[in-house]
Amino acid sequence: MTNLAHHLSESAERFATRPAVRLDALALDYASLEAATARMAGLLTAHGLRPGDRVAVMLPNVPYFPIAYYGILRAGGVVVPMNVLLKERETSFYLRDSGAAIIVAWHDFAAAAQHGADEAGATCITVRPGDFEAQLAGATPTDAVVERADDDTAVILYTSGTTGTPKGAELSHANLRGNARTVVEMLSLDSTDVVLGALPLFHSFGQTCGLNASVAAGACLTLIPRFEPDAAIAMLDRDQVTVFEGVPTMFAAMLHSAARPANGTLRLCVSGGAAMPGEVMRGFEAAFGGEILEGYGLSETSPVSAFNQPGRPRKVGSIGTPVADVEMRLLNVSEDGIGEIAVRGPNVMKGYWQRPDATAEVLDADGWLSTGDLAKVDEDGYYFIVDRSKDLIIRGGYNVYPREVEEVLYEHPAVREAAVIGVPDEMLGEEVVAVLGLVAGATADAEEIRGWVKEQVAAYKYPRHVLLVDELPKGPTGKILKREIAVTLP
Repeated sequence: MTNLAHHLSESAERFATRPAVRLDALALDYASLEAATARMAGLLTAHGLRPGDRVAVMLPNVPYFPIAYYGILRAGGVVVPMNVLLKERETSFYLRDSGAAIIVAWHDFAAAAQHGADEAGATCITVRPGDFEAQLAGATPTDAVVERADDDTAVILYTSGTTGTPKGAELSHANLRGNARTVVEMLSLDSTDVVLGALPLFHSFGQTCGLNASVAAGACLTLIPRFEPDAAIAMLDRDQVTVFEGVPTMFAAMLHSAARPANGTLRLCVSGGAAMPGEVMRGFEAAFGGEILEGYGLSETSPVSAFNQPGRPRKVGSIGTPVADVEMRLLNVSEDGIGEIAVRGPNVMKGYWQRPDATAEVLDADGWLSTGDLAKVDEDGYYFIVDRSKDLIIRGGYNVYPREVEEVLYEHPAVREAAVIGVPDEMLGEEVVAVLGLVAGATADAEEIRGWVKEQVAAYKYPRHVLLVDELPKGPTGKILKREIAVTLP
């Protein structure tokens, strides 16, 4: 049984009456979720879907997402998840590039979805609570799960497109089934767990570690459509959350909130998407309980590749060791032991959708994927991310790794969030700039913070310019987007 949708069928058989997905007061048990996906598959088949056809999903974190997701897979289709905030031009690109004949879109974003569908010649199915249930009720259920081969594509995940247009990473049923099972085993997830679904389900982290792993384990995924720290903290108590998965900015926002959970139900937290500052990790654990374990991955690796695995020593600042059946190594290692991470294993994508040129740039004939992330590895095999290769700052011939400087910045009590970037400089090639958001009510100024860092790092590393902003730009998961930081120096 290869189709990723079998995870849901298996859990529906074992845990029929247990809650699968929750949104506030609404809880959908496994039997109901399974039945809804069967009708979704029937609805799509009536619209002409055939095995291998692509279907775009433009839904927020609501129960309709897993209904659409597993319904498409059940019918043998390929899911193309899309950020709900995409505009008309972007929806047109996604639909045209993927060749999706159908898009399933949330009613609040239907205009952009319909425009893209019109441009691409696709059908738009609008999901409006009440109306959509009627559509499903009128569909003939597809009782059997359409079988797919291990290497058949299950999901096309588009990368953020830091350079050029976004590329679709083709992830197979075997890629995603295996990675979800790995997460279940590492986190010891079972049907008694409640996982806080704060990560967007259209993103690889939320999809594999949140949705697919929870469903595979028979756990409950409690959804939050838009992350707000106070709301997330309230949900810890309300739903007796045992596992929280997030990106560092989520942990930091919750830590800096005045709210705290009354009950300590958290047993484990998972951080990924970006480096977790040590100060945030220690502060969150002290305030909320639940050990934070960092992991590493990317869309192209389904995504989990490395993790600080339970039962082994945790090293703060490390992404841990490669997960089961995955190999990692460093390429082009410098004298100081830093090289680019390469990954090989059953989690690595088939390639970029219809982009053999782009695939060849990152995936070699032996199956090694070049990630673009710079790291070093210690004597125990633990990897430590230094930075993205494109984020490296070269100041006067010296390498400055922004993450090292950011770690120091986060130790300052007034700093809530930080990004260190390089800007062109006529004399030195690049100059180091820190862009910061401060804790509410903090009185520190740029001069004080610059002096703080200067005392703790080599002279060539400290930021000559410190800029204070209300908020740093972030992507859909809450990850700070350095490429969108615009700096004007005096």
